[in-house]
Amino acid sequence: MSVKLWPPSQSTRLMLVERMTKNFITPSFISRKYGLLSKEEAEEDAKKIEEVAFAAANQHYEKQPDGDGSSAVQIYAKESSRLMLEVLKRGPRIQEDEEVAVTADKDAATPANVFDISGGRRAFISGEEAGEVLKPLKVPGNSYTRICFSNRSFGLEAAHVAEPILLSIKDQLTEVDLSDFVAGRPESEALEVMNIFSSALEGCNLRYLNLSNNALGEKGVRAFGKLLKTQNNLEELYLINDGISEEAARAVCELIPSTEKLKVLHFHNNMTGDEGAVAIAEMVKRSTVLEDFRCSSTRVGLEGGVALAEALGSCNHLRKLDLRDNMFGVEAAIALSKSLSAFADLTEVYLSYLNLEDEGAEALANALKECAPSLEVLDMAGNDITAKGASSLAACIAAKQFITKLNLAENELKDEGTILIAKAIEVGCGQLNEVDLNTNAIRRAGARLLAQTVVDKSGFKSLNINGNYISDEGIDEVKDIFKGLPNVLENLDENDPDGEDLDEDAKEDDEDADNEDELESKLKDLEIKHEE
Repeated sequence: MSVKLWPPSQSTRLMLVERMTKNFITPSFISRKYGLLSKEEAEEDAKKIEEVAFAAANQHYEKQPDGDGSSAVQIYAKESSRLMLEVLKRGPRIQEDEEVAVTADKDAATPANVFDISGGRRAFISGEEAGEVLKPLKVPGNSYTRICFSNRSFGLEAAHVAEPILLSIKDQLTEVDLSDFVAGRPESEALEVMNIFSSALEGCNLRYLNLSNNALGEKGVRAFGKLLKTQNNLEELYLINDGISEEAARAVCELIPSTEKLKVLHFHNNMTGDEGAVAIAEMVKRSTVLEDFRCSSTRVGLEGGVALAEALGSCNHLRKLDLRDNMFGVEAAIALSKSLSAFADLTEVYLSYLNLEDEGAEALANALKECAPSLEVLDMAGNDITAKGASSLAACIAAKQFITKLNLAENELKDEGTILIAKAIEVGCGQLNEVDLNTNAIRRAGARLLAQTVVDKSGFKSLNINGNYISDEGIDEVKDIFKGLPNVLENLDENDPDGEDLDEDAKEDDEDADNEDELESKLKDLEIKHEE
């Protein structure tokens, strides 16, 4: 069944306007430099951009109709992106007499409300040095609302110097970063330092709190108890690489009184396990405005995966989901697929190394196909996905007009699955700029077709097909395809032209070019299934 990509539906056009509006009003590196647009101005600019981009694409389509309209979609996306960047760099419209002040703000290395001592090499900080470094915080009437003590290791002496200073400014603070601030200290001293900081900051009204890289464990979490118990308005919480065990996860859940406003929650690289994940799931369930959830590399298995998946069903504002490197398995994947329908705003999803297999991958791909129209990143590497699962993945990918990054590395797609993916990319994916299919037992036919497909994508940056079974002739063909685009094709030094599949029934003779061509001929007519 052919897929008609142009013209886009009215709902798709409105969705693009909404997406651009959100980008304009969301703080970012660019907005810090050029200024943040008001909601009214953002909506006005987004509508104008969409209209101009649509007109340009439609004019192209009318003059050069190309069947499915894929080139018109590419122009629509490219023109929208170009005009968006112009508006972001223009910043908010201002009166001429304000321009000098705004220019001065742009040139400032650090905003006036940020106090940050994290620069330079990681080092211990003495009491005397702390008194000197923290001196700006003692200035009466200072405007600091965001402090970062990361990368400097505080002992008891330095903590006692910091304590009265923090007490004096805690009512004005909205963001506190204490990540990696007791490195190298004995446990007893580190816990006492945490208690001192926690007591000094107790009662402050924070929107952002980062306690990452402190090897907290349950003792450390409870050492920050006074601070955590008074946080009712947190929007961002980071507990990365903190030794968050089952008990520590329960302590976090117990101590924080409210997560109603929480938008970002990161638990990466902990030893949480299933029971800990169940505790985190209770926290997630209460975080109904959550936009960014990261629980990767946390030793979560089936039970914890199902609990997290079900809890995420209440988070219908989710934009970024990262569950990489856990042991979910098929059942947890199916549970997650049932929650995905709530994620209309999802733009990035990282589901690599979760033991999904074909059944889990198919369930997730089918669910993603029906939601997340603005999806930009899809990562399902290392999940034992074969050509069987690739069919559903291909249908999902073909439906995503805004996808920029696709990672299906370390699966078992082989040529059959790779060609399905390539055909999906060919019919859409106008903004795609990065594809990783390394280590997939791909041979000459699949590699060649994939290369031919992505090389025509405007702005394409990276293709990784290393670690496959591509013949020497196939390598030469792929390199020839990219000869005009240096640095786009990643290294092929781990490719094995004599590689053999472990499945005896699936072995192919890669030395015979005629067999390769025959295989490609058979596979190129495979259709991606689309529902009416």
